[in-house]
Amino acid sequence: MADPKPHVLIVEDEAALVTMLRYNLESEGYRVSEAVDGEEANLLVIEEPPDLILLDWMLPSLSGIEVCRRIRRNESARDVPIIMLTARGEDSDRVRGLDSGADDYITKPFSPRELMARVRAVLRRSQPSDHERLVYGDIEMDLARHRVQRGGRDLHFGPTEYRLLRHFLESPGRVFSREQLLDAVWGRDVYVEARTVDVHIRRLRKTLNEGGLPDLIRTVRSAGYAIDGADIGGAAGKTPPPA
Repeated sequence: MADPKPHVLIVEDEAALVTMLRYNLESEGYRVSEAVDGEEANLLVIEEPPDLILLDWMLPSLSGIEVCRRIRRNESARDVPIIMLTARGEDSDRVRGLDSGADDYITKPFSPRELMARVRAVLRRSQPSDHERLVYGDIEMDLARHRVQRGGRDLHFGPTEYRLLRHFLESPGRVFSREQLLDAVWGRDVYVEARTVDVHIRRLRKTLNEGGLPDLIRTVRSAGYAIDGADIGGAAGKTPPPA
């Protein structure tokens, strides 16, 4: 019988930090495994994709940035959420980490309470919660199967981009501010900078518009973002499953 506990992989070479992370994760009921470098992390992810990865930026042999990129290219693990742990606190470093495929970013030193809040939030938004389909034009999101198609072609999003797209599809045409998106997608109990929204919107657009398809994410200056394709065909709305 499969272990129902969420599985968290810690990729960190600082033994004291690993001990702290393991203690706090196991205290909240998570199953934990460890890797001390990037190569070992890649092997473990291939053998058993976890539910979440805590990934240090500075690792021996292979940087956390490169590990993140490789995981996002791995068909079986590309949707696993990743929280990057780093002592690098500059905005440019934060954007670089998110652009490499991380879903969240936390700067050392951090409190165990803040980290656990982020773990809960990332896992929560990566899980489908019902059996509806959301349809907008040529986009179809199957919430039960955690699958998105555009024009009949499968699209592969990271957990945060998936959650952003879902939020837009639930209210097509409505403009959301960065603060509203942070509350809805990241959660009110987690502090994330507003600029993080822009990074994930850029990643969402890149995947959604692959192949030169029309851009459906509208940027409203000084207001925020909306999904609003003026020339898109088809109907928008929610489609419940067959009875």
